[in-house]
Amino acid sequence: MLKGFFNVPTPVNETVLSYAPGSKERSLLKAALQEARSKQIDVPMYIGGKEIRTEKKVTMRPPHDHQHILGYYNQGDKSHVEAAIKAALAAKADWERLPWEQRAAIFLKAADLIAGPYRYKINAATMLGQSKNAFQAEIDAACELIDFLRFNVKYMCEIYEQQPPVSPRGAWNRVEQRPLEGFVFALTPFNFTAIAGNLPTSAAMMGNVVVWKPSNTQIYSANVLMEIFREAGLPDGVINLVYVSGPDAGEVIFNHRDFAGIHFTGSTGVFQDIWKTIGNNIHRYKTYPRIVGETGGKDFILVHSSADVEAANAAIVRGAFEYQGQKCSAASRVYIAKSVWPQLKEMMLRDLASIKVGPTEDFSNFVNAVIDEKSFDKLTSFIDAAKKDSSVEIIAGGKYDKSKGYFIEPTVIVAEDPKYVTMCEELFGPVLTVFVYEDADFYKTLELIDTTSEYALTGAVLAQDRYVLDKATYALRNAAGNFYLNDKCTGAVVGQQPFGGARGSGTNDKAGSMINLLRWVSPRTIKETFDPPKDYRYPFLEQE
Repeated sequence: MLKGFFNVPTPVNETVLSYAPGSKERSLLKAALQEARSKQIDVPMYIGGKEIRTEKKVTMRPPHDHQHILGYYNQGDKSHVEAAIKAALAAKADWERLPWEQRAAIFLKAADLIAGPYRYKINAATMLGQSKNAFQAEIDAACELIDFLRFNVKYMCEIYEQQPPVSPRGAWNRVEQRPLEGFVFALTPFNFTAIAGNLPTSAAMMGNVVVWKPSNTQIYSANVLMEIFREAGLPDGVINLVYVSGPDAGEVIFNHRDFAGIHFTGSTGVFQDIWKTIGNNIHRYKTYPRIVGETGGKDFILVHSSADVEAANAAIVRGAFEYQGQKCSAASRVYIAKSVWPQLKEMMLRDLASIKVGPTEDFSNFVNAVIDEKSFDKLTSFIDAAKKDSSVEIIAGGKYDKSKGYFIEPTVIVAEDPKYVTMCEELFGPVLTVFVYEDADFYKTLELIDTTSEYALTGAVLAQDRYVLDKATYALRNAAGNFYLNDKCTGAVVGQQPFGGARGSGTNDKAGSMINLLRWVSPRTIKETFDPPKDYRYPFLEQE
């Protein structure tokens, strides 16, 4: 194997900047925020390298300041999806024939652009468009996306390097990793700019061409991503960015003969509908499409009586309320041993009382706005129902206001019933439900956690007792694709904790790992014989 030929820079995780008062990065980010707020932009679709504008302009506003206009995006229709597919297929032959190191160079350059001149622009766009505070934007839009790009290049090389270990004398065995035959559809969510960047680029890196539809509430930062990819040298038509309705995209894409795969992050219901549609249309496709998806979660934290209470408190507050609980991995149900509950409750209430809620431009705000009015109304309906239910108690938060932005206080509900609705249903917001269990019922609680939810994305157990950690790790082995011991259930880092869940949480193809990239190639085995037989007869046929 030509190991030297496959040598690429060894990736290391991007350093997370602190944005502390007086720091250079803080002043640069504030300048980028001011620049972005000072103008309204007209965001085009990008199809075959062309900027496409339409007559239908849709307003983009910060969720925390919905009277302010950031700009407008140009909404497309089915004709634009068809054009994007056509452009992708037209670019396919040249792109898949491009040597791997040329493709790698594009994405390594994109990573360097994000780490350098685009860092504050992409972070500011994420803060304004998706209402993330400076730290949450930094670990997402900058650091995680940089890591995705750099580590994926390394994983790509390792995949190509994997070859049959034996080639007998007179023959050469090798494996070619081909891109999929057709185009890939990337359907990306609002909550992580890094995911929006990774889903199309991971497939493209492996030689595929892509039609990319972002969430409408993430288009503001998606536009910056496309600007970065183009500056990095991505050829026209390799990734085509369209803003269309889900039904319009689905009707065209899932009926197209050349549909080869979907890379998805979003709701479980939508993913299941997509899977069903693909199954019903399977006879239409040239190949069996790859279906890769990360969906919902009802993520848990379990606090044992032996836990470090301070560590448990930090894990709960951060895990539940960073980015307003709008992470697929966010803690939304917590099980706490009765013996530690009084002390832990006191700590939680103390810390929650210190949290400020407000716009992202004020760096002292830990919690910002939820993404839009639909989300706000859904979340507050559960809070209002809890206020009227005598079987539960709201011990923190419970207030909300959408007059200026979609603000909801971090809210903690204590439920007597471990199957209360907010212990079971995914809410995707700053609402946490606590169930206090009897210390003697710890093992019963493990079973309760495992059977309460259809999801299996993330979970955490806090305990100092090693036997307890061992028992919980085994008992909950199917309950979470990312499992944490003595830590919060969020914060997976590329290169350290490949991310993804099973059951109702997705296909568990682990974004940020070789596992995921293998889904975007189709291997071909090649055997070359240098001195082939000239006669069909084998020696055993000879007469004695």
